[in-house]
Amino acid sequence: MELRQAFYEFLDHVNLDPKYDRDFLFKAFSYAYEGAHESQDVAPLASLGVNPLQLSLYLINEHAFYLATHPERSQEELANDESYLSFLASVSLDKYYTNEKFAYRIGNLTSRFSPAMSTLDLYLNFVLGILSRYQQGDPERTLLVDVMMKGFQMGKCVASLLEEGFETEAFSTWRTLHENECILSILVRHGEGAVEAYLRHIRYGVAFRGGLSSKEETDSVFVDIKARMHEIGLKSKDMKRFIEYGWLTGVKGATEIPDFKFNFRDGVERVAGLTHYSKVYEMASEIAHSSPVLIYSRKNYFYFVTILNLYESFFRLEKFFTSLYMATAGEEERIAYARMRNLYYGELIAAYQTQKEAFANLGKENEK
Repeated sequence: MELRQAFYEFLDHVNLDPKYDRDFLFKAFSYAYEGAHESQDVAPLASLGVNPLQLSLYLINEHAFYLATHPERSQEELANDESYLSFLASVSLDKYYTNEKFAYRIGNLTSRFSPAMSTLDLYLNFVLGILSRYQQGDPERTLLVDVMMKGFQMGKCVASLLEEGFETEAFSTWRTLHENECILSILVRHGEGAVEAYLRHIRYGVAFRGGLSSKEETDSVFVDIKARMHEIGLKSKDMKRFIEYGWLTGVKGATEIPDFKFNFRDGVERVAGLTHYSKVYEMASEIAHSSPVLIYSRKNYFYFVTILNLYESFFRLEKFFTSLYMATAGEEERIAYARMRNLYYGELIAAYQTQKEAFANLGKENEK
């Protein structure tokens, strides 16, 4: 395929805004690409190669940024300005080499090419692609899909941080993922009563933050909040806590659970039946609050703690997703998903077990 045609097809693929001059962008790309290969004659870059897709993206975005920050200059003027062409190519190449080839690395313990990560990434991308086709953003009708979507997005975020070598940051992000999966578990398992209460408390939260359209509406919501707090014996000082966790009253028998409290660890996590994660959650909270545990953490320890908990959260989320999808998708879609699941779920289990064994061996080495 001719280079120009391939470049234009790439622009179609990335949905380039039609206001940008494609002919000029190809000219700039050719100039930068040829310059990169010429520089290899005098610089130790030959063994690194040049990824034309990544270079194109830097160049396109650099050009768009320049136009946005220099409104006095037109594309027609720039297209005939050799100094701008040289500038655009030089900046794009600088960023390409610095960010893609010589980027700062902090002793990564894994990468996106490792099967433990690449299989998880594949599965996450597949599921997120499916969920993106569901209606979203209308809590009254799409609450479960919205919570589930956010959970898988958080899982992808944790995986990306691990791949970049940010183990403690990944661990503190898992904390939010764990909160999400606990909420989803309660909403799915306890059904209509829990969902109605959760939706009601979303509205309470909006009112508390001054997000309702009128003072009358806000006052009406606060009257309801105070009445419901009075019913369960909470004081005015408990209002914020009630707004955040009071939806648990929509779960039959929740407040009668021993040691129940309106908070996450003794409320949401306990009702979800996942209190065996409370110690891990506490440690993740210390990391999130920049304690000495964060500053003087051991990379390998937090890598294993994070990836194992990420996998376990993913397995639980995937069960909820599979139940939803198999109940709502057409026959062909169900068959395609079952085929993908049969191919890769076993590999996920194997990767999890391998990481678990490696973590156990790390513990034995530390004991020695």
